[in-house]
Amino acid sequence: MKLYILFLFLNVCTLPVLAQQKPAVKISGEVATPLTIYVDSLAQWPRITVNLKDRDGKDHSYSGTPLQAILEKAGVTMGKQLRGKNLSKYLMVKCADGYEVLFSLAELDSSFTDRQVILANETDGHALPADKGPLRLVVPGEKKPARSSFQVVEMVVRFAKD
Repeated sequence: MKLYILFLFLNVCTLPVLAQQKPAVKISGEVATPLTIYVDSLAQWPRITVNLKDRDGKDHSYSGTPLQAILEKAGVTMGKQLRGKNLSKYLMVKCADGYEVLFSLAELDSSFTDRQVILANETDGHALPADKGPLRLVVPGEKKPARSSFQVVEMVVRFAKD
């Protein structure tokens, strides 16, 4: 009985804390400054719009922040410093359901590619639907949308190992 009361007490005490958590994405690993970006703060970041076809071939417009801007803010090696051993760094993107996708940093750097991968919070002028958001990685120009990931919660920069 004491355990049951303790269980109820802990649940009642932790519910308000859980309810106060804001949706966010964490950036960590080989970064100078680990970041937590809250969905409601994305309006303060640079924003662009890119187009992506869904699995049915229908075009959608996604608005969000270029991933390169986020990585640069975290102090990730980009631009002129992305050479030599730094070219073996990668970004692992983790989603709420356990789905993970990987990018070499060169795939995300404008000195290597013209493609802009974004962390989106809007599609077709509206907030992302709950099953796709609140944050989605959008990777335009790929034949399959497999790396355009839903419900992004974490991004980790690492060195590839032999």
